[in-house]
Amino acid sequence: MTASSLTERYVDEVVRLIPAGQRDDIADELRTTIADTVEARGAADPDAAEREVLTEMGAPARLAARYADRPTALIGPDLFPAYKRLLVGLLSTVLPLVAVALLLLDVAGGKGIGPALGSAVTMVLTVGPQMIAWVTVVFALVERSQRRRDATANTDVWTPDDLPEPVQKERRGFAAVASAVWHTLLLVLIIWQHVARPYHLDGHRAQVIDPNLWSGWIWPILIGLAGLVVFSLIQVAVRDWTIPLAAGNALAEAVFALPLAYVLYRHLLFDPHVLADFNGPDWKTPDAFYNVVALGVLAVSASEVVKRFREARG
Repeated sequence: MTASSLTERYVDEVVRLIPAGQRDDIADELRTTIADTVEARGAADPDAAEREVLTEMGAPARLAARYADRPTALIGPDLFPAYKRLLVGLLSTVLPLVAVALLLLDVAGGKGIGPALGSAVTMVLTVGPQMIAWVTVVFALVERSQRRRDATANTDVWTPDDLPEPVQKERRGFAAVASAVWHTLLLVLIIWQHVARPYHLDGHRAQVIDPNLWSGWIWPILIGLAGLVVFSLIQVAVRDWTIPLAAGNALAEAVFALPLAYVLYRHLLFDPHVLADFNGPDWKTPDAFYNVVALGVLAVSASEVVKRFREARG
């Protein structure tokens, strides 16, 4: 690895944790400081001198905290960028999708545009703050967890070897954010269709999912989804999978996927009256459809569990 690439990785980690408006100036300042310090030492081995300089400068998170000069007591400077990125993703994707779906279903069902807009706005004002609150709670708990305390306590022995590989870090971070957004969307849609009853059936509103599931099988599915969201948020916060984190994620996958596959296999997921109205008199959903989807759910969940453990083992 060249000296310049090591310096660039260090600078990238620092500026990632500070406000966007300061990044270019601070990046230039850091590169100049590192290069001048290495040169001033006149070492025979510039690579070794560069590592010494970076080690003396300390962990990027602490250096960024000094540059940022902003209060981040609840969410620390090393977690704040991931926290902000995830919130923006949730509020700019999940929330608008659900709001638009509710609006279109209300309008299609004969509701006036004014009341339909009112329902959509009410949903946004109700669900949006809950998203912000739960994401904040998870990141605050991670900030105060033993892992974070240990990481802070060990900053005196930080070395450049602790810098994450850029490509691997970005891919895993993107995958975790996408997972959190996707599972949050599913969770919100299941609860929303239960409350809004979006399907119009014989003059009254009905749920798409069989209401009988709410006295039993829907709850482990919802709990599993919530667990998957939480573990994805934690992964975004700590920026890597660990064996305990992968084990918790596997448990959440099982709690979600096994009941879902069962209700699909037994044809219990959809309200039978809604399904019959949707299919019409000349069509019946084939059994193979439910079997294939149930197997698909199990296969996808199993592959995700294996993938997480592989990533945790490095």
